[in-house]
Amino acid sequence: MRKSNTTAALAIFLAAMLIIQWLSGFVFNLLPFVIRPTLIHIPVIIGSIRYGPKTGMLLGFFMGLISMVTNTIFLQPTSYLFSPFAPNGTWLSLVIAFVPRILIGLFPYFIFRLLPNRFGLGLAGVVGSLTNTFFVLSGIFLLFPAIYQGNLQNFLAAILTTNSFAEMALAGFITAAAFPILKKS
Repeated sequence: MRKSNTTAALAIFLAAMLIIQWLSGFVFNLLPFVIRPTLIHIPVIIGSIRYGPKTGMLLGFFMGLISMVTNTIFLQPTSYLFSPFAPNGTWLSLVIAFVPRILIGLFPYFIFRLLPNRFGLGLAGVVGSLTNTFFVLSGIFLLFPAIYQGNLQNFLAAILTTNSFAEMALAGFITAAAFPILKKS
């Protein structure tokens, strides 16, 4: 793919990520949803599959940047985990904000290359979502151990929540449904 096409695709995916972040934040804060799935990782997954791991990892970097900026501006009780500029945040917050998101741009590409069909697309979506959940929570477990108090059961329970299952199901379904359409255009 030519560089100008990749740059245009990056801009479109980044715009989609910003819109998803804004809309999901608005909807989840306005309406009393019990489950608040992360949806911003879906463009990273699809971009990785479509344009390769370098582009996917760059989109993942932008996802991490969006997370850091959001947690710096709109303070939540957990903002310090994703932003060194939030109260109690440290440089370790950058590891949690960026590394898992960059890895989202890597793994789905290889899953789809191993299984280049609709099932592979769905599995790539699920793996991309699980990558985010697993590495964010692992980073918190290792870098901010006071949160889980060293309790491995609490850590595993945090990974296996309704929220994470909803994220994986949505990512798998949307990736399998949207990718063939996007590939044609």
